[in-house]
Amino acid sequence: MLKQTDKEFSFETSLLREGAYINAPATNPETAPIYLTTAFNVEDLDDLYERYEERGFCYNRNRNPNRSALMDLMTYAEHGEASVICSSGMAAISTSILALVKAGDHVLSDMTLYGETIDILKHILPKYNVDSTFVDFTDLDAIKASIRPNTVLFYTETVSNPMITVPDLQTIADLAHNNHAVFIVDNTFMTSVGIRPLDYGADIVVNSLTKFANGHSDAVCGAATGKKEYMDKVYEYQILLGCTAEPFTSWLVQRGMRTMQLRVEKQMANAAMLAKALETSPYVKRVNHPSLKNHPQHNLALKQFGNENKCGGMISIVLEDDKVKLNAFMRRLNLAHYAMTLGGYRTTLSHPISSSHYDTPEEERLKMGITFGLLRISVGIENGEELVQDFLQALEVYAK
Repeated sequence: MLKQTDKEFSFETSLLREGAYINAPATNPETAPIYLTTAFNVEDLDDLYERYEERGFCYNRNRNPNRSALMDLMTYAEHGEASVICSSGMAAISTSILALVKAGDHVLSDMTLYGETIDILKHILPKYNVDSTFVDFTDLDAIKASIRPNTVLFYTETVSNPMITVPDLQTIADLAHNNHAVFIVDNTFMTSVGIRPLDYGADIVVNSLTKFANGHSDAVCGAATGKKEYMDKVYEYQILLGCTAEPFTSWLVQRGMRTMQLRVEKQMANAAMLAKALETSPYVKRVNHPSLKNHPQHNLALKQFGNENKCGGMISIVLEDDKVKLNAFMRRLNLAHYAMTLGGYRTTLSHPISSSHYDTPEEERLKMGITFGLLRISVGIENGEELVQDFLQALEVYAK
């Protein structure tokens, strides 16, 4: 056993030594332990070099058992070759992008994304002489027309935030690869339960594990998964930037993912049910969900996701641009509540103008379709009928 001796030490020294190591067999626990240690001890330099050789655990920022276990789970879930686990979804996004671009490069991005992803591309990358162009990724002609000789990266989401549009992943992947560019897809809204973008040609898939993957609104974490040649670069940047997820968070997310399929399938089915009901309400101007036949990418969504009940757990609706009525509607809801996140087991609402896209210029917001009356709904695992009835009764405030 490490550092065992018969020598007696003072009380103050022994307080640091006794019980420091587990001396009885503690292998194969039913649930993985949480390795909160910042470092792992070695006996001597030979032991250290052997640890390096086997890529064992030495220092928490570089490698941790809980993070490694979650890496293995994410790599399996997304059909990748390797993963990195980051301190947040934004860390996974920014680290992946920074690892793959250099001064003079051009990024081609969907114009409708999570607002802070847009901020990375629009405000951070230009400081390093990297330019970005934003176009509608549901318009293939617009994508083709925007490709430059120095375009090295295509970026989109499987379902856009918050307009719930659906890009043709395989076709866009082919465009990217034909132009020697890397294709990154954010799969947060769908998760690997709904689709695996790597199977459709993506090179890297990023996920905010904070959301549907963890599903319990109690951990902030992110992941990037993909081809090993790219993930090696992302890992190198992650270590230098220091944005690794800590052990307890990694443990929480792995625990949450054990029930991900059960939760997400129910959330998707509930979302389809709620979208269909809201579409009939005279007080809702528009419902954005791919399960609906009037959704512009309905047929593509069925092809990529499977059927109406597998089109994702996220909805957005457009109500009247009236703050007083919007507040009254939100207060009248019994089940759904406002939250600055999504993907939890309870249904939540957000107001993109006041949250995810608060700093997007009005002209750009309106071009995307983000009006004051737009609400984003993250559907939970409640009884579907009860959820529908709760929304319909709350909408009655617009009748007054």
